[in-house]
Formats: sequence, C-alpha cells, structure tokens
Amino acid sequence: MRKIAMVAGETSGDILGDAILSALCPKVPDAVLYGIGGRRMESRGFSSKWPMEKLAVNGLFEVLAHFREIKNIRNGLRNLIIADHPDVFVGIDAPEFNLGLEVQLREAGIKTVHVVSPSIWAWRSGRIKTIAKAVSRILVLFPFEETIYQKAGIPVTCIGHPLAENIPMQADVQGARQELQLDNGKPVIAILPGSRMSELKYNTAAFIEAARILLGREPSLQFVVPMAGERQDAYFKQLLKENRLDQLPLKIIQGQSQKAIAAADAVLVASGTATLEVALLKKPMVIGYRLMWATWQIARHIVKPPVGLPNILAGEMIVPELLQHDATGQKLADALWYQLTDENNRRNLHQRFTDMHHSLLRNMAQTSAEAILDVIQNG
Repeated sequence: MRKIAMVAGETSGDILGDAILSALCPKVPDAVLYGIGGRRMESRGFSSKWPMEKLAVNGLFEVLAHFREIKNIRNGLRNLIIADHPDVFVGIDAPEFNLGLEVQLREAGIKTVHVVSPSIWAWRSGRIKTIAKAVSRILVLFPFEETIYQKAGIPVTCIGHPLAENIPMQADVQGARQELQLDNGKPVIAILPGSRMSELKYNTAAFIEAARILLGREPSLQFVVPMAGERQDAYFKQLLKENRLDQLPLKIIQGQSQKAIAAADAVLVASGTATLEVALLKKPMVIGYRLMWATWQIARHIVKPPVGLPNILAGEMIVPELLQHDATGQKLADALWYQLTDENNRRNLHQRFTDMHHSLLRNMAQTSAEAILDVIQNG
C-alpha cells in the first residue's frame, strides 16, 4: 500500500492538488493520502491534519505575525511524516512552508516532489540552491522554467498550467454578458483588485478611483467586480464607503471571475494568477499592485520586473505594469483607456495570448501523476 504525503497552502494549491489526485488515485487506488489540503483534495480521500487556511497568509509582516503558529504546524507535520516514512512527499506551491520542510524530509531519506516553481526568475534567485537540496524532482508550470532547472542540474518536468486546459481557446463574450446581465451594446471593464484581504486593503482605492475617472471620460462604461467570497465582498464594500466611492455604478458579483473577464473589453487586475486568466481569455489588461509601505521598501530592492505572468511568459512588456506609487487612479485609468480603445494593440495582444495558451497545454494532471510515480519507483 502506497503512502503519499502532500501539502497545499491555499486555494490555488488545493485546486492543483485536486487535479493531480484525479489522475494519481486511479493509478494507486489503495494509497493513503494525508498532510495539509483543502476541501477539493479531501473529496479525493485526502486527510488534512491541519486546516489549510492556517497557511494562507500573505505579505512579509503578515506572515511574521503568524510565524510561531505556522512553525509549530510545520514541525508537527515533519515529525508525523518522518515517523510514517511515506513513499513520497508532494509539496504544492507554498514555498516558504514547503521548501524547508522538503529539505528536512529529504535528509531523512524521504523522496520529495515540489509542484510550482517559486518565482526565482523574478526575485531571490539564490533559492535555487535550496531547491536543489529540497527536491527529488520539481514540476513546473511554464516552459521557460524547465530550461532554468535543466541548466542547474535539477530534475524537472514541465506539466503546463491547469488554467490553459480549463479556459476555452475562444471566450464566450455574449454568453458571459447575458449571464451577468450586462448591456451588450456598451463597453465592459472588469476590475479584479485581488482575492486576499490584504490585496483588497491596498488595491481597492486606486483601482476604483480609476473606474471613477474612466466613467467621467466615457459615461456608457460598465464595470463588473468579482469578489472571491462573502468576507471579501463585505470588506470591499466597506472600503468603497471609506473612500467615498460607494456611489459608483459597479456590478459586484460573488465568484465568477472568469465570467467577468470573458465579458470584458479590458481588465484592470492585481498581479498574480488572475493575470494569466486574463491572458488566456485573450483580454487587454493593465496590471496594478500595491503593498504595505514597509513590505514595499523591502520588495522594491529584490523584485525584478516584469512581475506580471503575461509579460514574463512573453519575454517582454506587452501589457502595462503599474506598481505601488505608480498605481494611482489616474495612471491606471490612462493605461486602461489605451487598452480599451487601441484596436491595433488589441489585435496584437489577442495573437500573443493565443500563442501563449497553446504553449501551456501539457495535460497537467496526467503528466504530474506520471512524474510522481516515476519518483516513487526510480527516485
């Protein structure tokens, strides 16, 4: 009987873990699956020993506030796994939690697979030395990452990105607008200030101020704003009131972010995985992001632009990135207006994003499962 330990630290990791288990479970139907994961992984028979939400903390100073609790969880999980000695440990993203754990497990003779490369190409490139100690193999989402690890002599498999499989090559614009009850004859802008509470805290005022400026320029504009959940929805509305932006005609919806993007003519989006969703739905975009002041003072010295996934994958700045002090309402509005109105730019982006979509189709779940089994059997 196989034993497979896994850790997913947030919702995106739970989604990846669920996809991997969908292909892995039929190959090892008697496997014992345990560690830390969310409800999707649990639906596959996975036993989560601690709530996944305990690990879903973002931002340097926010992480420090929860450091002791997270360290205790990692130590407890490490002791459990070393005592049980599973066939393999699979760490899904969450590098600050998983990489250190993987080093300790590997030193104890346990094979390790890490899924999703940390952004070593954007900042803290020295982490590749830690990764070399941590992993028996790393599974990466993007083709350019495969080259980086091959050059470093680290076993690597490119599995593609699950979003490329889940998002259709051609967005159903009319269907999305109909479902969201948007006027098909008027332009639509989707605004995605982030799914984490900290992202909403720092991005909302500038993002919605940009909407206010654009509405003054073109009164027929429609704005749709998807929220990740009820807590985010309530907090977002609170922030609108605090910044006196609550009278704007925004269509705030629960979830349905892909539908909102599909319906849009242009998108204002916080840096992160959502930017890839926008690219795969072939929409012009502006990427914006703001951080706590103290976090930014550190990040600005170590983050290397570009930070947006579409620009990283393209190897050049094909969409604007406005970070921290540059992410003002006025600058975001001006950049978004260009994305909305320049037809030549729109056509060029559509072709670039289509090529990008094709490059990320690798049958992620099956490729991941085969790589994990190969590590179990061959090291």
